[in-house]
Amino acid sequence: MSKKSKRKKTSRKKQVKSSNSKKLRIIIIATVLLAVGGYFFYNKSNRIQAARGLNSTPIDIEALKGGETRPTLSPALFVGNVAKAYNLAGQNRELLDSMHCYCNCKKNLGHKSLLSCYVDKHAAECKICMDQAFYADSRFQAGNDIAQVRLAVDKKFWKPLR
Repeated sequence: MSKKSKRKKTSRKKQVKSSNSKKLRIIIIATVLLAVGGYFFYNKSNRIQAARGLNSTPIDIEALKGGETRPTLSPALFVGNVAKAYNLAGQNRELLDSMHCYCNCKKNLGHKSLLSCYVDKHAAECKICMDQAFYADSRFQAGNDIAQVRLAVDKKFWKPLR
C-alpha cells in the first residue's frame, strides 16, 4: 500500500470517529435538556394546579408561614402610605407571614417572612416590602386564598439573581 492510500484510510477513520462522537454528544445534551425541561414544567404545573385547588394535594398553608411571632409596629408611628402598610400588616398577620419578601431581607437582616419587615422600621424605608404588602392585600381582598395570593406575589415580584 502506498503512503497516500494509508493516509486516506486513516483520515476517513478519524472523520467517522469524529462524526460519531459529535452525534453522541448531541444526543446526550438533547436528552439532558429534555429531562431538565420536563422536570421544571412538571413542577411548575403542579404548583399552579395546587394553588388553584386542581390537584389532589392541597397546599399546606402552615408550610408557607415564616413563623414571625413578634408584634408589628404601631401605624401611629408613621404617616401616609407607610402608616397604611403597617396597619395592613397588623390586621393581616397570617397573610403577610405566608409571603416571601423579595427585597433580600431574609439574607441581610434575618427576616422570616414579609411580616418580619413590619416588626421593625425596615418596611418604612423599603418600597419592595410596601408594594408586596399592598399587592398581597389587593389579591386577598379580590377573593383569592392565601396560597393563590402567594403564587401571584411570587410571580409578580420574583426576579432572577444577576
